[in-house]
Amino acid sequence: MSKVLYIKASPMKERSNSIAAADAFVDAYKKSHPNDEVKTIDLFSMKLPDFDFIAASGKYKIMRGKPHSPEEKRAWDKIVATVAEFKDADKYVLAVPMWNFSIPYRLKQYIDVIVQPGQTFTVDSGGNYKGLVTGKPAFVVFARGGEYAKGTPAEQYDQQSKYVESILRFMGFTDIRALMVEPTLAGGPEVAEQKRNAAIEKAKQMAGEF
Repeated sequence: MSKVLYIKASPMKERSNSIAAADAFVDAYKKSHPNDEVKTIDLFSMKLPDFDFIAASGKYKIMRGKPHSPEEKRAWDKIVATVAEFKDADKYVLAVPMWNFSIPYRLKQYIDVIVQPGQTFTVDSGGNYKGLVTGKPAFVVFARGGEYAKGTPAEQYDQQSKYVESILRFMGFTDIRALMVEPTLAGGPEVAEQKRNAAIEKAKQMAGEF
């Protein structure tokens, strides 16, 4: 039995194009993998740990074996617990909309919480980064209002898929499967509906190979 972590990074719920395609993927996956467990976390509904001064201070003191306050320890423990929840999965599904050419701030906060040395990456004796989350596939739905196809002038503005895929690779992921839903605004409502429906059907197909 595999554990799937489904991360929703849009606050738009049923109106979200990324969630619509990701939901279709998860539903199809459940049908073909009835014994697998799917855990969903909605980043806009959950209370993410604050990575503030107390958490950061506690992190470095604890990592260096220095005295730390109970408050610092509690803050760092929340970070470690969130990382543990993330690493406990065998497979990952992410629904990610584009905001200002990048990602929603809650997803960035989540990434800043889980990307920690000794937890999701390390540095070897040669000073090279090494991801610690390995051998696990990730399926990511990227939705965006415009089109940012590779090789076009608009590609330079895509800091959404480039960043998410880069940070996943940094943590050790090598099997990253992406599905683009675009354009969801620039072409008008009819085009948006066509793209959404096409993405949903494609997601169902891709679920069978996950």
